[in-house]
Amino acid sequence: MTGKNSNSVEGIGANSAVQLPIYAHRDSLYEELHTRPSPSLEGPCFVTHLAMLRGENSGQSETGLIHALCRRFSVNPPEDSASCYYQSFGGFELRWERHTEFSTYTFIRPDDGQDVEEFGLAFIPKDWVSKLPGELVVALNMRIVEAPVTEKEEKHFFEGQRTFGSMVANRKAKVLTSFRLHSDGFGRFLILNSGLNAYQNGRMVQRTLELETYRLMALMGLPVVRDLSADVTQMETQLANLNQQLTQIRNESDERIMLHELSIIAAKTEQYRSDTNYRFSATNAYYALVGKRLDQLFEQRISGVQTMREFLERRLSPAIRTCDSIRDRLEDLSRRIHRTSSLLRTRVELTIESHNQKLLTSMDRRSSLQLRLQQTVEGLSVVAIGYYLLGLLSYVFEGLDAWGWPIDKSIASAIAMPIVLTLVFLAVRSVRKHIVGLENKAKRIDKQIKP
Repeated sequence: MTGKNSNSVEGIGANSAVQLPIYAHRDSLYEELHTRPSPSLEGPCFVTHLAMLRGENSGQSETGLIHALCRRFSVNPPEDSASCYYQSFGGFELRWERHTEFSTYTFIRPDDGQDVEEFGLAFIPKDWVSKLPGELVVALNMRIVEAPVTEKEEKHFFEGQRTFGSMVANRKAKVLTSFRLHSDGFGRFLILNSGLNAYQNGRMVQRTLELETYRLMALMGLPVVRDLSADVTQMETQLANLNQQLTQIRNESDERIMLHELSIIAAKTEQYRSDTNYRFSATNAYYALVGKRLDQLFEQRISGVQTMREFLERRLSPAIRTCDSIRDRLEDLSRRIHRTSSLLRTRVELTIESHNQKLLTSMDRRSSLQLRLQQTVEGLSVVAIGYYLLGLLSYVFEGLDAWGWPIDKSIASAIAMPIVLTLVFLAVRSVRKHIVGLENKAKRIDKQIKP
């Protein structure tokens, strides 16, 4: 929507007296590019990152929970309408961001050599963390240290699991991860800083956290695919069987049965498409963001270690292609159902046309019988009308005989009969021709009127 408020601003352009109406969302458009800034991290620190899949009514509970934490530590809370919040709580920093379908909570604290196992949650009340609304998707612990670190320390940090990583930011830092959950139920990242300033270090941490978050959000479509795969295969088989039976239809009952089965498959297909459309679209969007974050890391190979891009392209890409495959199968199934419906509809229309043809033939037969009956009735009408006319003429002949005209009634009637019948026949045929002419004229007028 585009709207304007009644506010005005002075000093626009060279003439400070100019006053212009302000677009209602002007300030928010300016601030949009500055939302979700990267943190500024000085020296070694611990980071704990949580991503919670939000429910329908979790927005207010999120804000209320953050307000409760702010009251505990006597800091300024966010506005009720805020979608992000960055605040230092003294011993740690909280970064809260609300995204389209999930919210992230990032806790950062300096590495003071204490509470190493707690990472960023060392000073966070446990009862407060347990009340975070939604379902946990991403739980990540990160440690940023000054390089170098021994190989033994790296293995201890990742509990002996295989690591992947690379040199990043023109070899000014080293990023390592296992892409696995550890004994504490968290994933882990280790960043070895060897030349990044506080701003660059913060950007590196932000990109790494987003990489892990978007990676897991992209994989949320995979369980959906596993649940749907068997059903989609079954519907494809059912549709193939229906196509084979299409040539074996014998009567209207078979058509009705096939149409019923086809409508069931079509309804299921459209339901699955509707239920999964958003999830599969989000999967591809998150996967694209993963690629963007990898590009921004500028990875350079570490000898003997597989890079994060190589690992993700080998393991994540097939999962995304699997999601694309089931989505394409649903789209193809919908198109095939449409073609089968068209074929079945054509067959039904041919059956209806055949019935109509038989009905027209029957109507023609009935019209012919009606015409013959009408002709018979016309013949009888001529005889009946002639009979009554001859009866009237007999009275005329009797009157003439009484008047003094010697006329034999029997002879006169015999002579008048063929003349009367002929005149009556011509009169009836003339009337019938006149009526037929009027009907034909009306039909011609109807044809001219109709397009």
